[in-house]
Amino acid sequence: MNWFVANFKWIMLISGILTATMIYAVIAPQAALNSTFGASLEDSLAEIVVRNWGALITLIGASLMYGAFALKYRPLILVMAGVSKLVFITLVLTYGTAYLGQQAGFIIGLDALMVVLYTVYLLNARVEPS
Repeated sequence: MNWFVANFKWIMLISGILTATMIYAVIAPQAALNSTFGASLEDSLAEIVVRNWGALITLIGASLMYGAFALKYRPLILVMAGVSKLVFITLVLTYGTAYLGQQAGFIIGLDALMVVLYTVYLLNARVEPS
Protein backbone atom coordinates (compact mmCIF):
# COMPACT_ATOMS: atom_id res chain seq x y z
CA MET A 1 0.00 0.00 0.00
CA ASN A 2 2.97 2.32 0.53
CA TRP A 3 3.69 2.14 -3.20
CA PHE A 4 0.09 3.20 -3.97
CA VAL A 5 0.25 6.18 -1.59
CA ALA A 6 3.74 7.19 -2.71
CA ASN A 7 2.74 7.20 -6.40
CA PHE A 8 -0.77 8.55 -6.02
CA LYS A 9 0.18 11.84 -7.65
CA TRP A 10 0.11 10.06 -11.02
CA ILE A 11 -3.46 8.89 -10.42
CA MET A 12 -4.39 12.45 -9.46
CA LEU A 13 -2.72 13.87 -12.57
CA ILE A 14 -4.43 11.42 -14.90
CA SER A 15 -7.84 11.80 -13.27
CA GLY A 16 -7.37 15.58 -13.20
CA ILE A 17 -6.55 15.70 -16.89
CA LEU A 18 -9.51 13.45 -17.75
CA THR A 19 -11.84 15.53 -15.58
CA ALA A 20 -10.59 18.81 -17.02
CA THR A 21 -11.49 17.68 -20.53
CA MET A 22 -14.96 18.97 -19.69
CA ILE A 23 -13.65 22.37 -20.73
CA TYR A 24 -15.23 21.11 -23.94
CA ALA A 25 -18.66 21.92 -22.45
CA VAL A 26 -17.58 25.53 -21.87
CA ILE A 27 -16.41 25.95 -25.45
CA ALA A 28 -19.01 23.84 -27.28
CA PRO A 29 -21.95 23.06 -24.98
CA GLN A 30 -24.13 21.59 -27.75
CA ALA A 31 -21.43 19.19 -28.88
CA ALA A 32 -20.49 18.23 -25.31
CA LEU A 33 -24.08 17.40 -24.39
CA ASN A 34 -24.56 15.46 -27.59
CA SER A 35 -21.38 13.40 -27.19
CA THR A 36 -21.95 12.71 -23.47
CA PHE A 37 -25.71 12.22 -23.30
CA GLY A 38 -26.94 12.13 -26.88
CA ALA A 39 -29.08 15.18 -26.11
CA SER A 40 -29.12 18.80 -27.22
CA LEU A 41 -29.83 22.18 -25.69
CA GLU A 42 -33.29 23.63 -25.92
CA ASP A 43 -32.83 27.26 -24.89
CA SER A 44 -30.27 29.85 -23.84
CA LEU A 45 -30.70 29.06 -20.13
CA ALA A 46 -29.66 25.46 -20.79
CA GLU A 47 -26.59 26.75 -22.61
CA ILE A 48 -25.63 28.88 -19.59
CA VAL A 49 -26.11 25.96 -17.20
CA VAL A 50 -24.12 23.53 -19.36
CA ARG A 51 -21.26 26.01 -19.78
CA ASN A 52 -21.20 26.58 -16.01
CA TRP A 53 -21.33 22.81 -15.39
CA GLY A 54 -18.35 22.39 -17.72
CA ALA A 55 -16.42 25.16 -15.97
CA LEU A 56 -17.02 23.68 -12.52
CA ILE A 57 -15.95 20.20 -13.62
CA THR A 58 -12.86 21.71 -15.26
CA LEU A 59 -12.01 23.45 -11.97
CA ILE A 60 -12.28 20.12 -10.14
CA GLY A 61 -9.88 18.65 -12.72
CA ALA A 62 -7.45 21.54 -12.26
CA SER A 63 -7.66 21.10 -8.49
CA LEU A 64 -6.82 17.41 -8.85
CA MET A 65 -3.76 18.30 -10.92
CA TYR A 66 -2.70 20.87 -8.32
CA GLY A 67 -3.27 18.39 -5.49
CA ALA A 68 -0.96 15.92 -7.18
CA PHE A 69 1.89 18.19 -6.12
CA ALA A 70 0.42 19.97 -3.08
CA LEU A 71 0.28 17.20 -0.50
CA LYS A 72 -1.05 19.57 2.15
CA TYR A 73 -4.26 20.22 0.18
CA ARG A 74 -4.66 16.73 -1.24
CA PRO A 75 -7.25 15.43 1.28
CA LEU A 76 -9.55 18.43 0.79
CA ILE A 77 -9.23 18.26 -2.99
CA LEU A 78 -9.91 14.51 -3.04
CA VAL A 79 -12.98 14.88 -0.84
CA MET A 80 -14.37 17.71 -3.01
CA ALA A 81 -13.69 15.82 -6.24
CA GLY A 82 -15.06 12.57 -4.82
CA VAL A 83 -18.26 14.17 -3.55
CA SER A 84 -18.72 15.98 -6.87
CA LYS A 85 -18.34 12.72 -8.78
CA LEU A 86 -20.67 10.88 -6.39
CA VAL A 87 -23.36 13.54 -6.88
CA PHE A 88 -23.05 13.20 -10.66
CA ILE A 89 -23.19 9.40 -10.46
CA THR A 90 -26.24 9.53 -8.18
CA LEU A 91 -28.08 12.03 -10.38
CA VAL A 92 -27.49 10.07 -13.56
CA LEU A 93 -28.44 6.75 -11.95
CA THR A 94 -31.54 8.33 -10.38
CA TYR A 95 -32.83 10.56 -13.17
CA GLY A 96 -30.85 9.76 -16.29
CA THR A 97 -30.70 6.01 -16.75
CA ALA A 98 -31.81 6.51 -20.36
CA TYR A 99 -28.41 8.14 -21.00
CA LEU A 100 -26.32 5.23 -19.75
CA GLY A 101 -26.11 3.77 -23.25
CA GLN A 102 -24.34 6.91 -24.40
CA GLN A 103 -20.85 7.91 -23.30
CA ALA A 104 -22.36 8.80 -19.89
CA GLY A 105 -22.27 5.13 -18.88
CA PHE A 106 -18.52 5.01 -19.48
CA ILE A 107 -18.05 8.28 -17.59
CA ILE A 108 -20.08 6.96 -14.64
CA GLY A 109 -17.84 3.87 -14.49
CA LEU A 110 -14.67 5.93 -14.70
CA ASP A 111 -15.89 8.39 -12.05
CA ALA A 112 -16.83 5.49 -9.76
CA LEU A 113 -13.33 4.03 -10.17
CA MET A 114 -11.82 7.43 -9.32
CA VAL A 115 -13.98 7.70 -6.18
CA VAL A 116 -12.80 4.26 -5.06
CA LEU A 117 -9.14 5.17 -5.66
CA TYR A 118 -9.55 8.49 -3.83
CA THR A 119 -11.16 6.69 -0.89
CA VAL A 120 -8.43 4.05 -0.70
CA TYR A 121 -5.80 6.80 -0.72
CA LEU A 122 -7.56 8.83 1.98
CA LEU A 123 -7.89 5.77 4.22
CA ASN A 124 -4.20 4.88 3.84
CA ALA A 125 -2.37 8.22 3.65
CA ARG A 126 -1.17 10.16 6.60
CA VAL A 127 -0.53 13.87 6.09
CA GLU A 128 1.89 15.52 8.47
CA PRO A 129 0.34 18.54 10.25
CA SER A 130 1.99 21.81 9.34
